[in-house]
Amino acid sequence: MLAVRSWRHRLFIFPSHHSSSFTSFALMAASPPKKTKGSCFSYSSPNYPPPKRVGTHNGSFHCDEALGCFMIRLTDKFREAEIIRTRDPQVLDKLDAVLDVGGVYDPSHDRYDHHQKGFTEVFGHGFATKLSSAGLVYKHYGMEIIAKELQLDVEHPDVHRLFIAVYKSFMEAIDAVDNGINQYDTDQPPKYVNNTHLSSRVGRFNLDWMDPDQSSEKENEAFQRAMALAGSEFLENVRFHAKSWLPARSIVMESLKARADVDPSGEIMTLHKFCPAIDAVDNGINQYDTDQPPKYVNNTHLSSRVGRFNLDWMDPDQSSEKENEAFQRAMALAGSEFLENVRFHAKSWLPARSIVMESLKARADVDPSGEIMTLHKFCPWKLHLFELEEEMKIDPPIKYVLYQDDRSKNWRVQAVAVSPDNFESRKPLPSQWRGLRDEELSKESGIPGCVFVHISGFIGGNQSYDGALAMARAALKL
Repeated sequence: MLAVRSWRHRLFIFPSHHSSSFTSFALMAASPPKKTKGSCFSYSSPNYPPPKRVGTHNGSFHCDEALGCFMIRLTDKFREAEIIRTRDPQVLDKLDAVLDVGGVYDPSHDRYDHHQKGFTEVFGHGFATKLSSAGLVYKHYGMEIIAKELQLDVEHPDVHRLFIAVYKSFMEAIDAVDNGINQYDTDQPPKYVNNTHLSSRVGRFNLDWMDPDQSSEKENEAFQRAMALAGSEFLENVRFHAKSWLPARSIVMESLKARADVDPSGEIMTLHKFCPAIDAVDNGINQYDTDQPPKYVNNTHLSSRVGRFNLDWMDPDQSSEKENEAFQRAMALAGSEFLENVRFHAKSWLPARSIVMESLKARADVDPSGEIMTLHKFCPWKLHLFELEEEMKIDPPIKYVLYQDDRSKNWRVQAVAVSPDNFESRKPLPSQWRGLRDEELSKESGIPGCVFVHISGFIGGNQSYDGALAMARAALKL
C-alpha cells in the first residue's frame, strides 16, 4: 500500500489493483490550505471534523461522474470531500454520498446512480432528457452552487434563472451524451464527426491502450485531471451567465417591450446596446439533414470555445491590443487540440487499425453469422470498424464486439452503433436484460456469469469470454 500526503494532494491511498479494491484521494488544491472556519485541510486535526467521503466507480470514467464529483465538493455539506473510487458494495454502503454506481437513486441518502432499471428522473422545468449522475447532483445542489457564485440568497430570482440557463446550455448535453441520447431524431448519418465537446475530451483522459502503465494510481491521476477540466468548464459557464448573459437578458427584454415603437408591425426590434446573439459554427452547416430542432444544446466543442475568446460585450476595454491577445489565446487552444489529435492518431489510432482488420477477417471463426467480432487485444476500434467494413465490403455488418477489460478481467459485449457520432445501436442488447446485474441478469438470460447490461443496451459484461459470446449469440436471435 502506498500513501502520500501533502498540501497539494491531500491524501492518496492505493491498495491492491483487484476489481474489488478502491482508491481514495482528494482534489489538488490551488494554493496551500488555510485555517478558515469550516475548512477541512487536515485529516488529523482535532479541531475540525473529518471530511465527508464521496464514492464513484473505478475503471473507465466519463464526464458525468467527473463533473458530479467536482460539483458536490462545492457544496457546504461535501466541501473538500474525499473521492473514493470503487465498485465494492461494502465500501460504497459506508460512504456519505455515491455517484454513478450502486444502482440507487435516493437523494435523501445522497445516492445518485442512473443505470438501474426503471430510472426515469429528469431535470423538470420543461426538460425531458434523462439525468446522469452529474445532472442528479446539479438538480439537488445546483441552486446552492450558483447562489454561492453569485453571492446571492438561494431564493433570489437570478439564481433560479441561471439554474435553468446553465442546465440548458451546459448540463443537459452531458446528461444526454452519457445516456446515449442523439441530439437529432434522424436516420441519416452525420455529415461530419465532432468529437471536441467536453464529454469526448474527458473520455480521452482515460488511460491509452498503448500505455504500459495501467495502474490504479495512474488512473486516479487521470480522473483528477478529468474532474479539473469538467469543473473548470462548468464554472466558466456559470460565470459567463452571471457576468454576460444575465445583463444581456434585461436589454433584450426592454427592447422587446419597445418593439411597437420601432415599427407598428411589432416584428422589428432595436438593440440600443449590443449584447450576445446566438452562436453558430463558422459556415452554419448542420451536422444532420433534418428540419427538426436539436433535442439539446452542446456548445462545448472547439468552435464554440474558440468563439468565447472574443472580447465580452461587457468588457470596457475593446481595444485592438486586447483583441489580438485574445486571438493569440484562441490560436493556442485550436493549435494544441489539433496537435493532440494528430499525435493520438499516430500513437494510438494507427496501430489499432491492423488489430481491427485481423479481427474482422477472423469473424467467421467467432460465430457463423459473421456478425460478432472478438478483439483479443483491446484498442480504439469504432472508427476503424466503420471504415474497414466499407473497404472490405463486410455484409452483414458487425453487430457486437467482444473484448476483455484489462483491470477486472471480465469480458465486454458491446453493440455497434449505426454510424459514427450516433448513440443508436445496430442491434442493442435485449430490452429484458437492460439495467439488470449479476444473478438477476444470469437468471433472466439463462447465461451464467453475467455481470451487467447497461440500461440503454449498448454494452454488457460477463465473467468469461464464453459467457460474453453466449450473450452476443443470444442477443442476435432476440
